[in-house]
Amino acid sequence: MDITISPPCRSCYHTKNYRSYVASLRSGFAGESLNTSNMLEVQCPVQSRDGYLRIECKESRIGKAPIGVPQGVTVVLDGQSLAVKGPLGELAQTYPREVKLTQDEKGVITVARALDTRRARQMHGLFRTLTDNMVVGVSKGFEKKLQLIGVGYRASIDKKELTLNLGFSHPVRLTVPEGITVKVEENTRLTISGKDKCAVGDFSATIRSWRPPEPYKGKGIKYADEVIRRKEGKVGKKK
Repeated sequence: MDITISPPCRSCYHTKNYRSYVASLRSGFAGESLNTSNMLEVQCPVQSRDGYLRIECKESRIGKAPIGVPQGVTVVLDGQSLAVKGPLGELAQTYPREVKLTQDEKGVITVARALDTRRARQMHGLFRTLTDNMVVGVSKGFEKKLQLIGVGYRASIDKKELTLNLGFSHPVRLTVPEGITVKVEENTRLTISGKDKCAVGDFSATIRSWRPPEPYKGKGIKYADEVIRRKEGKVGKKK
């Protein structure tokens, strides 16, 4: 990574913060090869109250990463609209004017900024990630696994209706959205899968919100890879 350091003003050139920070930057990147595509600019903190330097990245590292299109996936780019079709279905996305998409001869998609504004910098990495999720979704799909912990807690699926018994006076019935598949194993393990990552995550969060895990006994609905920080309950007074 190459580093460009703008000349400081006289008021802060001899400050300890500036000299020590620049020295650490140079030593930290001394062993790396120069790459002009990943520039880093360090500007002098003129009139800075906190005494820190301001670092501005020329381009988002996530946003500039190319997106490869696997076999069996068809991409149709029409202006600011993108349609992706694969074995698991089809997804479409409309992009704002701050972002532009290009596709080369090999089918690799590149997301770039059309404007050099603050909103364009915010949208760059976001829509690159959304585009990659579309390609992965129609080819491999996404899934979330949930686990029910508690006495009498169980789940069942009947076509497009998910029934949850969570200790309430009545069962909780949820309608499975279109494009989402729910599998129930051992009455306590749920697998939510689909091509749309946002829809999978949203429906999983909706299920979990009915009985979030509590920190004392761990009862509730939790993600399979979720770690619950346990708390110690009340301890009786010593005699």
